[in-house]
Amino acid sequence: QVQLVESGGGLVQPGGSLRLSCAASGSIFSIYVMRWYRQAPGKEREFVAAAPSSGSPAYADSVKGRFTISRDNAKNTMYLQMSSLKPEDTAVYYCNSLTSPGRGVLPTDYWGQGTQVTVSS
Repeated sequence: QVQLVESGGGLVQPGGSLRLSCAASGSIFSIYVMRWYRQAPGKEREFVAAAPSSGSPAYADSVKGRFTISRDNAKNTMYLQMSSLKPEDTAVYYCNSLTSPGRGVLPTDYWGQGTQVTVSS
């Protein structure tokens, strides 16, 4: 099993910044991609950003230019630096990883419990 633990959420004023972290632990052989999703009240969960093991990161249009995703592979940790935050960024942010627990084992999606981000004055 793989466990994902998010941290760094909180209350911030519009225009402010926050940095989310997601630490992966457990049976990890290879993490192919790590992603951030978010879910606002009354809305479906939506993709925010992805950091593949190789290649360029990807972003939702709504956060492009404001959010930056990064990974520390040595620590199995992913970050989301959020700047110029808007009230519409308010949501629970979830960490997701496509991870193989062993050599030759097909990768599986794992999810964290989420961390609340509230953007309000």
